[in-house]
Amino acid sequence: MPEEKPIVYILRGDDQEAIEGHIQTFYESLGSPDMADMNTSHLEGNSYSLNDLRSAALALPFLTERRLVIVEDAIKPYAGNGKQKIRQEFLTLLDSLPPSTGLVLVVQDFMKYNSKTKGWDWSSVHDQHWLIKWSKNAGTRAIVIDCPLPRGRDMENWIKNKTVDLGGAISPQAANKLSDFVGSNTLRASQEITKLLTYVNFARPIEHDDVEQLTTEDRESDIFELVDAIGRRDGAKALEMLHLLLEVSDVIPIFSMITRQFRLLLQTKEITVGGGNEHNVAQRLHLHPFVARKLVEQGNKFDLAGLETIYHRLLEIDVDHKTGGMPGDMALDVLIAQLTEGLVY
Repeated sequence: MPEEKPIVYILRGDDQEAIEGHIQTFYESLGSPDMADMNTSHLEGNSYSLNDLRSAALALPFLTERRLVIVEDAIKPYAGNGKQKIRQEFLTLLDSLPPSTGLVLVVQDFMKYNSKTKGWDWSSVHDQHWLIKWSKNAGTRAIVIDCPLPRGRDMENWIKNKTVDLGGAISPQAANKLSDFVGSNTLRASQEITKLLTYVNFARPIEHDDVEQLTTEDRESDIFELVDAIGRRDGAKALEMLHLLLEVSDVIPIFSMITRQFRLLLQTKEITVGGGNEHNVAQRLHLHPFVARKLVEQGNKFDLAGLETIYHRLLEIDVDHKTGGMPGDMALDVLIAQLTEGLVY
């Protein structure tokens, strides 16, 4: 008998490149692009209703085995207090879906260090979250696919593996340099690897000098200064740094760098609040000691709850920007003004 396929796929994490890769695989499994388009529905967390989901997920596929339904920011309508009834209706719908449906729930979350267990766990959608509990009880009907961003030096291995997946090779020195340039921005890293492989015509490994010549370094020091200004509640300086960065780069890579900096600060704060020091930060986040020391110093300007709030707001802005909401540069302006005026944390 053929292997039974899951009906509900929960893509959990903040690695957008990995999430999009899984979605593309699901899409291609439907056949030709024309056939896939006819059998794919997209819903957005800030605008879809349970009836929208029911209509899309219960529709029969046309001339193919399954119908694909993709829901971005999928659990947003069911989050918070007072949502128990609609949340249960959502789970009841998941239980009733036929095998002819492939439902992909994209759930934004990030990994945080747990000082009690001395390990890493998901910030919000962890094992005790209602959706994950449901998935465990659903058996083969559901599968959770984790998509966390690489941490620190793990990014070098990610770059090496991605280069091989794309049919090329890269030297360890080049992987290290590219990791320094792009941080944990896997989307940008993938684009840069493709560009570099095209440059070497897939005929030889990507070398350190290729990266130096073709890849522009992220403005890490400017990002650090921007975040430092936010920590000092210096709104004028923070907005000045943001606009300087936007003059030389598109909003998407700038947003990615700001998000990465706050993610590292949040992870650093969790470690230090749990009794860790610079050495522990460097070791657990796979960072250079100098970078770890700077993060500890900057983290002293924020409290843990504030950093968690800021990071979740950044994830919300990211989803909103990608789904036709407020433009990213305007949203960052508003967020920085709110942060420096003490309106967010």
